[in-house]
Amino acid sequence: MTATTTPPTTVDAERADLLAQLATARTALTTTIRGLGDEQAGEHPTVSTLCLGGLIKHVASMEEGWMRFVVDGPSAMRYDLPDGVTWADLTAGTAREFPQWAIDHQNEFRILPGETPAGIVARYEQVAAQTEEIIASVPDLSATHPLPEAPWNEPGAVRSVRRVLMHVIAETAQHAGHADILRETLDGQKST
Repeated sequence: MTATTTPPTTVDAERADLLAQLATARTALTTTIRGLGDEQAGEHPTVSTLCLGGLIKHVASMEEGWMRFVVDGPSAMRYDLPDGVTWADLTAGTAREFPQWAIDHQNEFRILPGETPAGIVARYEQVAAQTEEIIASVPDLSATHPLPEAPWNEPGAVRSVRRVLMHVIAETAQHAGHADILRETLDGQKST
């Protein structure tokens, strides 16, 4: 008797390749925080407010939001403005009131009281596990949803699960590069 295995389908192989690439980008990002104390992970050594812990929080939140979009469509990513507030007001920083989603987005880039690097990485690991479950359960990577209305989205644009996953990979890799620079600026160490 000879054992045989069924080769993975092209879709399964693509799904596995995309998830492997995302895992590689995640590792590049989280490696930048290893060996740092809580205070160092919250420092912003450049003129911006970016910090290593904040970058990881942001990427986890971004990935989680895009996976909600994969499951629920545009209702998962709402950008409602308070009554009387315009996009121009919000962009200029002159809005009389800021929507909660904008406040949450700003807080993603910093370590808030009570947060620790270990807790931030643990949450990111939970998001990663949820992403793998969602992508494994999606029957078709070509399935699409319309993007929500927002000034940065082209009106009428749609995104497939595949394209969402590629966006998450690209953004994670981009922020891993930012994190590398921050880490090197903090203590001269490189994450690779």
